Amino acid sequence: MINFATKHNDPEAGLGWGERIGYGTGGFAFNMINGIIGSFLTIYFTSAVGLNTGIIATIFAVSKVFDGISDLIVGRMVDRTRSKLGKGRAWLARMCIPFAVTTVLLFYVPQGLPEMAQYVYVFLMYNIVNAVCLTGMLVPYYSMVSLVTANAYERGFLGNIQQIFQTLGNVVVNSTFVTLLGKFTSSTETLYTQRAFTITMLIYCSVMVLVSFFCVFSTKERVTDQGNSGREKQEEKKDNENIMATVKALLTNKYWVMLTIANFVVFFVIIMYAMGNVFYCQYVLYDMGQYGWISNSISIAQFAIMFATPIFMKKFGKTAIYNAGMATMGLGFLGFGLLGGSNTTVMIICNVLKGCGVGMAGGMALGMVADTVTYGTMKSGIDTVGMGNAGISAAQKIGLGLGTAVFGWVLNAAGMDGTLDAQGLRQPESVTTAINFMYNWLPLIMVAVIFVVLFLFYHCERDLEKMRAGNEA
Repeated sequence: MINFATKHNDPEAGLGWGERIGYGTGGFAFNMINGIIGSFLTIYFTSAVGLNTGIIATIFAVSKVFDGISDLIVGRMVDRTRSKLGKGRAWLARMCIPFAVTTVLLFYVPQGLPEMAQYVYVFLMYNIVNAVCLTGMLVPYYSMVSLVTANAYERGFLGNIQQIFQTLGNVVVNSTFVTLLGKFTSSTETLYTQRAFTITMLIYCSVMVLVSFFCVFSTKERVTDQGNSGREKQEEKKDNENIMATVKALLTNKYWVMLTIANFVVFFVIIMYAMGNVFYCQYVLYDMGQYGWISNSISIAQFAIMFATPIFMKKFGKTAIYNAGMATMGLGFLGFGLLGGSNTTVMIICNVLKGCGVGMAGGMALGMVADTVTYGTMKSGIDTVGMGNAGISAAQKIGLGLGTAVFGWVLNAAGMDGTLDAQGLRQPESVTTAINFMYNWLPLIMVAVIFVVLFLFYHCERDLEKMRAGNEA
């Protein structure tokens, strides 16, 4: 079998650049699609299909129940998977094609169906895409950080690398998506047509499949037993007991709980500005031509800072960089809220601050998750790598989904009417006010709260070093 991974099998040894980059490409693959879904799915449903914003928001919110359950199921499946490709890579290979096919179908709502049937179609396809296919890729992919290496530095480095590639996926989407919509649209008046979205998504999904397989064959899983050796057969005999024990081990792991909540908040905030970029350009600036630079001023700054974060991480540790990122992100939202809107330079500077903050925090996140899982395993003796990463993935997706729903609910309450777009009329002033609140002030409040909590109470790296020192002694 072809494999471009680092040749050695030592989980504590360093990784080659080929494997680091190979792992990162997986983040590029799924984040292109995830980014499009987060930024453009709502406006596709409302402007291209003509569905109600409030109902779509409710579908997103209700669907998160299924999404959260599926994360736990897939996490358990990862823990119990035995294959030649390992635990995580096997699921990445199995799920990338179904993810591509169902995503294209999500952006192809049949126009001839009655309106109620269209809502049913959206509900079913949205849940298949997110709760089944995307979960089947995200949980195994995040788990691979703990499975590819046991080296603490390499885990942090892999987390940073995947964030770089995820951000690169955002840059590609920000720079090309609207252009492709314009190229394939069947209308001279609007970008948002069924034909434009379907053909554009077919292109992106094809790229996603190819890159996902490259990730699979560029990595190797070396960590085969993170819990007590000799428990594997007992786990198979007492599955239900072990599920409860695993859940209990996670919920009593204070650092995992704090980081799970922090990930929820960060991804809630990300969807606020990802959707906000589209709606801000469309309904505040009334100029979608500015979408590229508004979005990329965040993404490129995020991309650039993550080349420096490994250096800072080595000197100051993951937690300090994560906290600094949250503080920087908050300054960006505060500055945009107070000074942005009419001044292009100010908007760029503030979005650069947001991007730097997200890059610093995001680059540390996966390595920090791996540390919390290791901390919990050393305390309880229970291997929680699959379920632990599943919980983090669930928090992230609930943050994205609930953020999307909140955005839709607030817009609907503010009086947004998709039919005004077709008539060339502006939305009510209340819609502009609502977009400004969700784009600036709500993210600022949430980021500030998480910064304070983590700064005061999160000391996982310090405690993990003490535990390791005690074991060596």
